[in-house]
Parts: sequence; structure tokens; C-alpha cells
Amino acid sequence: MKINLRLNLIIVFFAALICARVSFAQELSSSELIKNTKQYDGKIITYSGEVIGDVMLRGNFAWVNIHDGDNALGVWMNAFLASQIKFKGNYKSRGDNLEIVGIFNKACLEHGGDLDIHAQGIRKIANGRLVSERINLDKRNLALILLGALFLIWILTLLKRK
Repeated sequence: MKINLRLNLIIVFFAALICARVSFAQELSSSELIKNTKQYDGKIITYSGEVIGDVMLRGNFAWVNIHDGDNALGVWMNAFLASQIKFKGNYKSRGDNLEIVGIFNKACLEHGGDLDIHAQGIRKIANGRLVSERINLDKRNLALILLGALFLIWILTLLKRK
């Protein structure tokens, strides 16, 4: 009976420690992180943004670039977490919006002194989607008018030579 009570107390203690670490993670923008690298170095932070570019798998881990509207930061995460990403932002699609909780590194020794975030967890805020490209009719019409003008000039120069 005493062993079960001690074991339960130990489990509750460690669960409280883990919850406290995650709940005190501060949500920050990329601009704030870049301006105050010393202040946040080695601290658990929360960073949100759109997945852009490719998910670059490196064994059991992956690099993912997250853009918050101002800058993009590299995030090092477990490949299992990265497998949850379905859409990556490019000219054909909007990427998934993620909330990253992880350790911010001003100059990560593991990754050649780069500024990065080592993700401990992610949460998908919004799903990405394909973006349909629409033709700008004003630009199309202007291009046709210019092409017609060039064709007319070409015809007139041919007639002038005769």
C-alpha cells in the first residue's frame, strides 16, 4: 500500500513538473526572438506560423521552416511530429499553421551555431490548402495590346521596306 502511494506521488510530481514547463512557455514572434536572443536562449518558448518550403528529414528528425508573417525560423523536430504536416507553403499552396513549443537556441551547438528551435511538441492550429491561381485580366489585356502594337509596328516596317 505504501509503495503504491509513493509511486503515485512520484508520478504526480513529475507530471506537475512537465505541465509547469509547458504552461509557462511564452508565445513570441520571430522579431522578438531575433531582437532578444540572449534573453530567450535556452528557454522554452511558443512560436506559431505557417510551414513553408520542404520538410527536410534527417534520420529520426526533420528540419521545418515556420514563417510567422515577418521572418522564418528553423525548427528541429522529431520525424513523427513532422509527419503530421500535410501542406507546405509555396506558390501553389498555403502551409499548415502550427504552434511549436520548444527550446529556443541563440547559437545551437548541435547545428553549427545556427539560431533554431528544438520542438518538444506541436499543435496544428489550421490546416493548409491548395491555392487556385487566377489570371489577372488587366495584365492579360495589357499584354495583348502591347503584342498587337508590336505586331503592327512589324507589319509597318515590312511595308516601308517594299
